[in-house]
Amino acid sequence: MDLPIVVRIRRAKPIAIALSAAVIIVASASASIAVPDSTRSPVGTGQWVEQIGTYDSLVSPDYDGLVPISAASSGATLGLGTFDQLDGEMVLVGGVIYRVGTDGVPVKVPASLTTPFFEGIRFQPELSGPVAPGTTCANLVAAVNALSGTDSGIVAVRLRGTFTDVVTRSVPAQRPPFAPLSQVVAGQTVFPLGQRKAVLVGFRTAPDLAGTGAPGLHLHGLTADRSAGGHVLSCVAGSDVQLSVQRAEGVRIHAG
Repeated sequence: MDLPIVVRIRRAKPIAIALSAAVIIVASASASIAVPDSTRSPVGTGQWVEQIGTYDSLVSPDYDGLVPISAASSGATLGLGTFDQLDGEMVLVGGVIYRVGTDGVPVKVPASLTTPFFEGIRFQPELSGPVAPGTTCANLVAAVNALSGTDSGIVAVRLRGTFTDVVTRSVPAQRPPFAPLSQVVAGQTVFPLGQRKAVLVGFRTAPDLAGTGAPGLHLHGLTADRSAGGHVLSCVAGSDVQLSVQRAEGVRIHAG
């Protein structure tokens, strides 16, 4: 049985990662920044992001499902990803996996489906705090960094509350030879959801883990009534949005 390859990445020094072992472990040194007033949890860091594939591989482009979601989702309660041949957006909330297709409707699906890209974690928020009303998704990275106390590594993120505006999307299934992701996104179906109660989940990936996940803040979401969702294109926080974060030790990439 192959031993895992352990790769330690120094902050702000990204490296390429080849999926040549059953499990690849990617860790990153953390840099601390000031943490504002917030609600603290006794839960410490120690959780890893369990991942299938890498973002770099996905955009290469390679949309074929590598392994079942279950290869990395055991115990995960929060996550996101896509499905074989990019057939819809994946949202993992409360341990339940949803697929949002081009009709915009979330449907519960089994973890036996295969995926080219998945990120999940057993979400145990360490820090929570309110988001200033009017804050946009584009400006949330600074809020995540401030609340988590770090601008490096990977941080799991959950936002819950009423958003004065939310826009999501999904993309249609692709067939080989695969078009570049930029072309696929050009044909996306956009869902302007307006003002909705929703939960948005995802990860903030810093440059020191470049290539593993989508750079910056990557969010997928569901409305509170589970009637709509998808990949989050934009959002505006209302008066009651709460941000919760969990700093992960690193990323374990399951390559099959």
